[in-house]
Amino acid sequence: MRNNLMVLFVFVSQFHLLNAQNNAEKNIIGTVVSDSTKLEGISVINCMNKMMTVTDREGCFSIQAKEGDILNFSGIDYKYLKRYVYKYEYSSGFMEVNMVFNSVELNEVVINKDAGINAENLGIIPHGQIKLTPQERKLYASSGGILGIYSYLSGEREMLKKNIEVEKKELLMKKLEYLFPNKYYIKTLKIPADLIKGFQYYCVENSEFAKSLNGKNKSMSLFLMTNLASVYNQKRFEN
Repeated sequence: MRNNLMVLFVFVSQFHLLNAQNNAEKNIIGTVVSDSTKLEGISVINCMNKMMTVTDREGCFSIQAKEGDILNFSGIDYKYLKRYVYKYEYSSGFMEVNMVFNSVELNEVVINKDAGINAENLGIIPHGQIKLTPQERKLYASSGGILGIYSYLSGEREMLKKNIEVEKKELLMKKLEYLFPNKYYIKTLKIPADLIKGFQYYCVENSEFAKSLNGKNKSMSLFLMTNLASVYNQKRFEN
């Protein structure tokens, strides 16, 4: 009897040890998406070991976790999400998380056009000061004296000018991302989800569209974008 108890004790101990080893923490790689869009800057926290990470531009993250751990996902404009690490995810070392866009309906807002509140009125910057972008500041800084001569002779000045053009297009891209959701491109303009970024570049390359976007003329931007989408889709099908 005593021998049987010893055997049982050893068996149970080995079972618990094996189970603990099988469910040890390991590196879990995952992606966070919303309507097929990869989400950057989403905070991921493991509630069990308090480890934290943030998704990259491809929506990817990597965190130490084990089966049954609870992961918290949070980000601006997206609903807070809690997710268990399921057995199959722990076994494969990979998980995919879908977050829901947190659309908020706003009541009608009346804008006071005469408020005139800006950085100049608040005394943050002097009145009439020229507002330069980071690349424009670099060009301005290398425009005078010996540094200006070196910049001109070395070709750096021309490179800085090209950087300014790239920067302008990047700013336009950010405006596009803010103004028009992915659903508009997919459902209205019939642009596939994986080609949205390419179509946005195609739009900002159009000088008339860029002018309307800079001028905050959304109606004109919508009109031009519809025409550009038609041409873009036609070229896409031809290729």
